[in-house]
Amino acid sequence: MKVLALPVLIACAAGLYAQPRLLPLDAAGYRKLLAEHKGQIVLVDFWATWCEPCLKELPELVKLHKRLGGRFRLITVSADDPEQEADARKFLTKFGVPPPYYIKRSGDDDAFIRAVDPNWSGALPALFLYDRQGRRVRSFVGETEISLIEAAIRKLP
Repeated sequence: MKVLALPVLIACAAGLYAQPRLLPLDAAGYRKLLAEHKGQIVLVDFWATWCEPCLKELPELVKLHKRLGGRFRLITVSADDPEQEADARKFLTKFGVPPPYYIKRSGDDDAFIRAVDPNWSGALPALFLYDRQGRRVRSFVGETEISLIEAAIRKLP
């Protein structure tokens, strides 16, 4: 019986690794997350599995992250409903999105959106670029050319 325990544990661990957990994020958690990354350039991507432009953009952001050698921290926040969470996990895994992964969980969507950017309507895809001091320096809402995102990141010291 003891011989079987190790393979079972390894299989369970591999299953957990293959299916990343999406951490719930509300407005207060978002502010805390940004504060934890001061000193780094941060690009926050709000996306959803039902958003076709998001599904095209996120793999390109992963390629950009690799191409720039980790010059910035890519943080993904899914706007999917709880019943779509499994699909979100599969997508993140398939395209090698760097963890951790977040999912918006807010009792008040309008308050959450205002906490991110008072000028944001909540439309997806939405990217928010923060400098090393934690200040939002650019917002990209809707389909955006990766070259524009890359240029904005490269401008930051």
